Amino acid sequence: MALSALANQVGAAAGALAFPVVGVVGVVAVRQWVAGAVLVAAARPRPWRFTAAQWRPVLLLVVVFATMNLALYSAVERVGLGLAVTCEFLGPLGIALAASRRRADLLCALVVAGGVVLLSRPQPTTDQVGIALGLVAGACWAGYILLNRALGVRVPGGAGPATAAGLSALLFVPVGVLVLAAHPPTVGAAACAVAAGLLASAVPLTLDVRALRRVPAGAYGLFMSVHPVLAAAIGLVVLGEVLSWDAWLAIGAIAGANAVSRLLGSRATPG
Repeated sequence: MALSALANQVGAAAGALAFPVVGVVGVVAVRQWVAGAVLVAAARPRPWRFTAAQWRPVLLLVVVFATMNLALYSAVERVGLGLAVTCEFLGPLGIALAASRRRADLLCALVVAGGVVLLSRPQPTTDQVGIALGLVAGACWAGYILLNRALGVRVPGGAGPATAAGLSALLFVPVGVLVLAAHPPTVGAAACAVAAGLLASAVPLTLDVRALRRVPAGAYGLFMSVHPVLAAAIGLVVLGEVLSWDAWLAIGAIAGANAVSRLLGSRATPG
């Protein structure tokens, strides 16, 4: 789980390093191509056998894949890796809190809301568009979770997400070719964009599957709390992104609320 989280955030930072050369759309296009190729090769889907009921969530997931990565990387460019990932993290955290009926989770939700207000409150340096893009990425991550649940019932194995990833990669071919033709990538920029696809998609997919075979889902959800903090730390070390004390406080509050909610949930569940 630690290696998966580290790979994910290092991959996002690597993609950000290529922004000055190929731009956000160029990086996202390469990432989509790499992720689509890896997932299709791993799952070997047969979409021609899908029914109409199976195609509906697949096509919705295509839109979610494309929008989520474009929104996240656009947010990273504007507000930095730590804040962008924190906003994106609100998606799965929101689903977990909304599904709970415990009173303690109401308090956790209030803490999360306070963290969001702290991040997005108007200041001379606040990039409201960047925060909004991060929240869009979070909404897409929530949609990704819900659509994958539906696909798990309708489509066996990983064929559904793999088909969606492959179609999303094809969707980025025209715009990606145009962007890369207008802004030819250097060797370093191309390597960073490919690394983003591998480290932020292929590696976490492989490691997460192995991790979930060994640890309970609740423990995995608890460990998700490390992502915003790790993203902020990697943003500082790799990208030189210095956050204010109140931004660190907001990130800690949101990650801590998730940890508390997961811990209380695991104690409330017998066995």
